[in-house]
Amino acid sequence: MSAITTIRPALVGKLNERQVLRVIQSRGALSRAEVARESGLSAPTVSKAVASLIKAGLLEEADATELARGRPAPKLRLATTSAQVLGVTIDVGHCEVVSAGLDGSLHDDVLIVPTPATYPELLRALEDAAKKLIARPGITTLGLGMSLPGLVDYRKGCGVLSPNVPITNGHCPTTDLAERLGVECTLLQESHALCLAERHYGLAKGMDDFALLDVGAGVGLGIISGGRLLKGRSGLAGEIGHFTAVSEGGRRCGCGNTGCLETVASDSALAWLASKKLGHPVTVDEVVELAKSGSVDLRAELREVAGFVAVGVAAVINLFNPGTVFIHTPLFEIDAALFDLVVSKARERALPPSFADCNIVQAKGSKQQGAVAGIIQHLTDSVAPELV
Repeated sequence: MSAITTIRPALVGKLNERQVLRVIQSRGALSRAEVARESGLSAPTVSKAVASLIKAGLLEEADATELARGRPAPKLRLATTSAQVLGVTIDVGHCEVVSAGLDGSLHDDVLIVPTPATYPELLRALEDAAKKLIARPGITTLGLGMSLPGLVDYRKGCGVLSPNVPITNGHCPTTDLAERLGVECTLLQESHALCLAERHYGLAKGMDDFALLDVGAGVGLGIISGGRLLKGRSGLAGEIGHFTAVSEGGRRCGCGNTGCLETVASDSALAWLASKKLGHPVTVDEVVELAKSGSVDLRAELREVAGFVAVGVAAVINLFNPGTVFIHTPLFEIDAALFDLVVSKARERALPPSFADCNIVQAKGSKQQGAVAGIIQHLTDSVAPELV
């Protein structure tokens, strides 16, 4: 018997499992008969695939609603009570560790870890927080996803350059955590994570082509094209925040250059402008509270930052011609009118045909959901890679 003949049944079995998993991911809890009908697979094939997926911890039996006649058929659903995944978001001021079911629903407990000064301290803090969630009785932890700001080399699974969290530069935090925790871990650049969050749990469900502009401490970009995340050769695509926006007299960026877009179009840029106005340094969290309370008039500073956010939006529209651009930023929480201002300013700068062909929408997904979506996609791909 040839090697190809021996391998092929195993591969077909994995692809069947992937198809069953995809149907339940998109449709929710279904009976075996419903899975067979939706997937086009035979009943015996579905039963075999389901048994394997339950054994792997990805599916579980759910209580079925009792019917008027006969015994209700048991439902299959993504594991939510017997298994969990963890999500870690790393940010400038603090990190968050959350847990979720395989359906992506976040649990209530969020562990917040102040971002420490060194990488070993960061690793220890994340390990301790993750172990608290892993210790839940009766629940198997299948993996951990991490969202990291800055450049991420997906070939190596390492942070390359994070201007805002430089302690991660040159390190592979998910590789190190996997060794300490004994679970699978996967790393995502935070703008890419937000793309997955929006596609799976936000307003981009069913969309195969869209862009997401992430405006936080820095500015990043995620692109979904043809249903796939655009990563570039090694995962470094999307660093729109390091386009030069101010050619002369620009502020120095954490990347080492001056005048980068994120020095003028981010919440850290707003904090810098507010610090100049107040005559003393204020953090991003402090400036948000000051602006919301109205104790300091920051309308001019907000409009200045919003104008540069619009420059970023127009650049995305002109470069990629997306059907939708989602904007993820805490700036709109300060003043809801800023969104309309950004759209108006983007219209002035984008090419008219491209702008007319694009919707601009406030994103609803979160970095927590993105980290969770990353590990769920990794576990799904581990069953069988999606065919091109």
